Order: sequence, then C-alpha cells, then structure tokens
Amino acid sequence: MTTDLSKLTAAAAKWDETANDLRDKTEPPYRDDVHGVSLGGPAWNGLSATAANARFDVTLKEIQAAQKQARAVASLLRDAHAQFVTLKKGVEQARDDAVKAGMKVSDQGVCHYDFSKVEAGDAAAIRRDPDLPGVERSWTERIRTAVKAVDDADEGVRIALTEVVKDSDPLGGMPGGFNSGAKGDVESYEADLAEDIAGRLADGKKVSDEEMAQLERALRDNRDDKAFSQELLRDLGPNAVIKLGNELNERSQDVEGEKKLQLAEVTKNFANSMATATAVPGSVKDLPPGSPAFTAWMNSKEGAFYREWTTAMQKEGTKNFGPNTNPLYGYQSYVSLMQHADKDFDDQFLYDLGVQTIKAEKEQPGIFTMWGPGHKGMETDAVDGVLGLMSRNPDAATAFFDPEGNGSGKDHVGNDHLKYLLGSGDDAREWPKNTITGMVVKDFDDPTSRMGLGKALEAAATGNEPLREGQRGDASAPHTAAQARVMQGAINVLDDGAGGEEIHSNLRKPLGHAIADYAADNHNILAENGTKYGSPQGKDTIWTSGDDAGITVGKDSLTRVMRGVSADDQTYALLQDTQRQYALDQLSRAPESGGSSNDAWKNPARDLGAVTGAMNSIGSDVILDERDGKISAANDMAKYAYHGVGAPITGLPVLGDTAQRLVDAATYEWSKDVADAASSQAQEKNSDHYASGINGTYDMIDRWAVERGVDIDDESNAKNDPNWVAWQAMRDEAKQSYGTSRGDSAVYLGWE
Repeated sequence: MTTDLSKLTAAAAKWDETANDLRDKTEPPYRDDVHGVSLGGPAWNGLSATAANARFDVTLKEIQAAQKQARAVASLLRDAHAQFVTLKKGVEQARDDAVKAGMKVSDQGVCHYDFSKVEAGDAAAIRRDPDLPGVERSWTERIRTAVKAVDDADEGVRIALTEVVKDSDPLGGMPGGFNSGAKGDVESYEADLAEDIAGRLADGKKVSDEEMAQLERALRDNRDDKAFSQELLRDLGPNAVIKLGNELNERSQDVEGEKKLQLAEVTKNFANSMATATAVPGSVKDLPPGSPAFTAWMNSKEGAFYREWTTAMQKEGTKNFGPNTNPLYGYQSYVSLMQHADKDFDDQFLYDLGVQTIKAEKEQPGIFTMWGPGHKGMETDAVDGVLGLMSRNPDAATAFFDPEGNGSGKDHVGNDHLKYLLGSGDDAREWPKNTITGMVVKDFDDPTSRMGLGKALEAAATGNEPLREGQRGDASAPHTAAQARVMQGAINVLDDGAGGEEIHSNLRKPLGHAIADYAADNHNILAENGTKYGSPQGKDTIWTSGDDAGITVGKDSLTRVMRGVSADDQTYALLQDTQRQYALDQLSRAPESGGSSNDAWKNPARDLGAVTGAMNSIGSDVILDERDGKISAANDMAKYAYHGVGAPITGLPVLGDTAQRLVDAATYEWSKDVADAASSQAQEKNSDHYASGINGTYDMIDRWAVERGVDIDDESNAKNDPNWVAWQAMRDEAKQSYGTSRGDSAVYLGWE
C-alpha cells in the first residue's frame, strides 16, 4: 500500500528508451557497415563473405529481437501499473467502506467494531447482537478478497516478466537469445500458462499441486478478462474443453477436503471464463441469433471468435465422449461445466445454445437419455440444463419463451419454444427417460426432468431469478409485455384441451411462484372484473398500459392451472394466501364510508367472495382428487399457510400494511373453509351447498369493518350507523359471489 507505483512507468520509459537506442543507434550502423559488407560486392566476395553473412544475420536478428523484447517489457510494466493502481484503490475502498460501517481496521485488514464511536448503551446492545461476529467477518473477508486480487495480479505480472525474456523462436536468431515473439500483454502469458496446464489436465496427464495452484490463480484473476478468456478457449478448442470438464468432474469425485475445494474453484472460474468469452454485444430482444444483423456481427472481426467457437461446438456437442453402453455426449459435458459458473452467461449465447441443443436432439433422437445411473455430476438432459442456466438470466429466459419472438423488421425471429417444451402431443418435446438395461429394458421418468424448465419459466414470466426456499416475493411490480405473453402462453399451453389440472410435479412450485406474481390479474379474472380482462371468457392477447402488462386468460383456464400447481401443498398455500391478501389490500382502499348505495364497500366484498370461493373449490378438489377424500389432509396444506408457521411462505408477495395487519389479526384458518367446501361436494346441490366454507370470508370482512369503526357486536344497529348497514350488505354480497364463483369453479374442475 505504500509502494510508489510510478516506478513501474518510469522503468517502462527506460525500456522504451533502450528499444529506441537499439533501433536508432545500434541497428543502422550494424546493418549498413557490418552486415551490409557481407552481402557481396567489390569490397568482399567469396566463401568467407558467405560464412560471415550467416553469422551477421543472426546478430542482426538478435538486435531486432532485442527491440521487440524491450518494448514488450515496457508494455508489461505499464499493464502492471494500470492493474495495480486500480486494485490498490479497490483495497482502499474496501477499507474505507468498512470504517464507514463502524469498523476498526487493523494493519492486517482484520475488522472489529469500533465501540469508541458509539454511546455506552448502544455499545452494550451491539456487543449482545448475535450477528456482530458475522458482520465483522464479512468486512474482513471483503478486504481480504481485495488484497487477494492484488496478489493474483502481481503473480500474473511475475509470470509475464519471466516468460517474456524466454526465446520463443530458437531458429529466429541465436538459441536462447532475445525473444522475437515477445508479447506486451500480461493476460496473454497467463492464458498460455493456463492453456498448457488445462490441456494436460484434459488429456488426463499428471499435473502438480503447484501447477494446479497456478491454474486456479490465473483463472480467478482473469475470469472477467475477455481477451484472456477467448485466447484460452481458442487455444484449447471445444474438444479439449469438453474433456477438461469431464476430467475435472471425475477427479472431484475421488478427493475430499482442500483438493476438492481447489477443483471446485478451478471448475467455477473456468466456467466463468467461458461466460466472459462468449458474451455478445446488445440483447437478444433486439439482436436475436438467426437474424441478419446477428449473422452480420458473427461474420465481422469482433464476432469471429463466437462464430468459430459455436460452429466447432456444434460438431463436438453430438460426439460421444463416454462408453457406448453409457454414452456421454459433448453437449451434456459442456452444459454441466457451464452450470458451475457463478456469473451469468450472455442472453444471446444462451438462446443460441438452447436452439442448438434442441436441434441436436431432433437430429439425433435419444441423445439426452439417461442410461442406467448416468454419469455422476453430469447434466444428462442438456436442453433442460440450458433452461436452468437461462433462469439465472431472466431476460434470456423471457426472450426464449416469448411467443411473439424477438427482433423487429427483417431481424425478427419467431419461436415455438413454449409449446415445444411445455406442451404435449404433436410437435411437443418427448422428454428423455431414464433407461435401465438388463434382462428387460425399462424406461422410468427422470426425477430431475423439467427442473430447468420450471425455473426458466418462473424467471421468464416474472423477470426475477427463481425464488429460493423460504424467500419472500417482492412487492407487486409491473410486468413487461414479453413477460406477460410468456405467462399467458404458459397457461394456455398447459390448459390446451382443458388439461390444466395435470401438471408435472417439478413444474408446480416454480409455476405457482410465477402465477402468484400476477396477483392483481388473478384477482380480477376470478372476480370477473371489467372489460380489460374479458373474464370469464378471457382474451387472445394480453393487456398493456404504458410499461405495464398483464394476462387476460379465461377464468376456466386459470382455475384449472391453479388447480394443477396446487397438487403441491405449499404452492396451494401460496396461492390461497396471496389471493386473500390481495383481496384484503383492495378492500383496504375502499372509502371511509360505504356510500348511499353501499357500493363502495359492496364491490370489493363481492370480489373477495368470488376469489375465496374459487380458491376454496381448488383446495377442496385437491383434497378429494389427491387425498382420496380425506378431509384431514387439509392440514397438509395449512401447515404452509401464513399462520401455520408464523412467517410468510416461499414467494408470498409483499402487500399493503392494512392488508398485512388484517391477516395478522385473522383468527379463522382457511383450511377449515377448504374442508367444509370439500365435505359439501357430495351433498345435494341446493342453495346452501356452494355457501359452504364462507366463514373465513365473513371473518375477514368483520375484521376489516372493525378497523373502520363498525360495532359488529351491535346486532340491531342501535346506533343507526350507516356503515353498519354497509357492512351487512358486504356480507350478503360476498356470500352471493362466493357461491357463484364456487359453482363456476366446480364446473371448470369437472364436479358437474
């Protein structure tokens, strides 16, 4: 931190001065007065002149090589200076940020809270905070990482300065002389070193611990350097990259501890280099693969690497790198290696790779079948693996599934990926099976099938990465038109032929998260509100308003698809809680008074009743169809509900404060309503039948009315409160809409 880095540029200037002296003061007189004499002429002819000329040629080449080497050293030193200045600032910034956060930073970069800057009472509270050690460690780690980056760069410069003085062409002068092939880029020498070690690894050859450490450092240091990454991949080639991924995976299965962690780091940062090397300018939305503009870019100098790499990978991707009895195709290894990256791959590259893997399986059916146990650590279904990678880059996923396609004018490229991957029947994908051979060949469903698809659809429809277990959803945010088209298209494809109730188990959770993200649209469709949605029939196109957009699917399709994903207990709880909370949020926006006709309060109560009626029918259908009529199974769903665990379930959106307060105060469990609705299904169809399960709806309306100052215990309205009358009207309206909506849902779900 105290080194005067300007010494590097001063030294670089001296090296340039040396090169200039060789060029201006050494080469001309030698070339003219020594070497020139041996070229033949009146001054010197014969065997001795010829012999001398050969030696003088060597010396002249060495003088010229010395210039090249000197300028390369100068360039390396300037490269080092630029890197060190930037990285030093990174260390300083990490330290300064730690201090601003209240840390005291030691000379070794260790952080501890600086209690001298807080009051005694606050200091005591902070010391008792169980999270304090973790916070201190996180700041120490941030500084350590910044220092490590300097160390990595320093090692890279050392490698470059060591290699630049080595004679790269012994025939271009004197063996062991100056380096006529000297390069002035630090990363280029690091790429050479990494390529040499990685190439031997790919061939299964022995690599020392020191060399593995060098490879690990070079990849970590240059994970974001495009020139390094492209040179490394170009030198290795797709065949070696596939073999390298296989070898790294195989070796990691046989070791533990530090060696396993090191292999994981090497694998991760090699995958990161792949992401860096394959980045494309622009976005898939405007410049989709397959368009004339994208093709023109690939044929340009800038796109040469991408064109060469992807073209070669198409050939290697369909080759078998494993035994014939348990094949391992190139695309499987390639996608598996990519999955180790912790940075996003480019959206155009992912789109292109998705198209290529689909094309490969169409041309070579069964290429992604899992044979027996498959290969541990490898993604068998490369198509599903690419979709999983897309989920980390939501824009890529949205573009891949957008039924409208991408690009405009002559650069428009359409796709049917949604129908092909999510649909069934003709023109839809036949998802790979797990085939077991022996006395009899048997096919089983792959337990990981469609996992990537589910994640990609969630990302595509919401614009966010898939939710992690226990992660709460975001506050309601606008959806783009493309995202809404994906959501609308997914529901329509799933419910083609009224088949929305049958949804693959690995799709239920992610699709449930996506549907919950459209809480407002679901509410209005189920409540049949307004011409905007065209409910109950729905519309062929989404609605748009400025930068916002949403779905307009038919009420029947939405109900059936909600039912399909609700076969997963947690997903049903998510949808139930989301719709109840959204309805309460809308109710909280009603005026303080019910108004002369009570419509100001009746209308949101009508919507609440319609939504809860639909949701209770869905829940009761799950119990009856999936649980063999065991009403007690409602508890399986309820354990995930808001009040079942005392905290929001995965994906529950953030809604208004009033709605949240009402939910917190609610005492009636919706699982009881679901059980009542299920019990009534077998009863005679009368006017009371579809009112079963409405108690929870009444409870929510009552809680809301109390917040508005209505005395719900005043059974005769002795105070003549007009809002008491409005409250009663709300209950009546909710009961009517609840029963109607439950009846509609019963028809949609095949009860009648």
